[in-house]
Amino acid sequence: MKAWVEAGGALLLIADHMPFPGGAEPLATAFGFEFDNGFAQKTGGGPEFFQRGDGSLSEHAITRGIDRVQSFTGSSFVAPPQAEPLMTLKGGWSVALPDVAWEFNAQTPRHDGDGLLRGAALGVGKGRVVVMGEAAMFTAQVAGPRKRKMGFNAPTAPQNKAFLLNVLHWLSGQG
Repeated sequence: MKAWVEAGGALLLIADHMPFPGGAEPLATAFGFEFDNGFAQKTGGGPEFFQRGDGSLSEHAITRGIDRVQSFTGSSFVAPPQAEPLMTLKGGWSVALPDVAWEFNAQTPRHDGDGLLRGAALGVGKGRVVVMGEAAMFTAQVAGPRKRKMGFNAPTAPQNKAFLLNVLHWLSGQG
């Protein structure tokens, strides 16, 4: 895969919350990314906004015309130095690393998530890679018994569609 990207290919690697980062680890590592195989969430809960105003949404061709995007629970990662951050965890984040997905207790290991990434872009040879630590922001969902609107359906995430379109344009060399 890496040789294909270096030769001009494009890769969108999305590893949502646990257990997905563990499964994506070999591919992510080949490009220098290191995922936490867990859950990165706002400390105390609440919506996960990434916005220009607080610096959590970085300046990049992918974020051109975008002021704010929203994610809906995912993972975090560290990128190689040559990668360009798109979405940075800022303002109180925690990473929980349970043994079993969605099973949390007082003994669940946790660490500070501030400064880790939820999205990054990387040029690799003639190709491009975008790594994201959250999938729901790129979907249109109605989740759970309360039918919570997520992704493109969320009224609080009107720019998520444009963000995804910008990701695809950048990966194709058009952005």
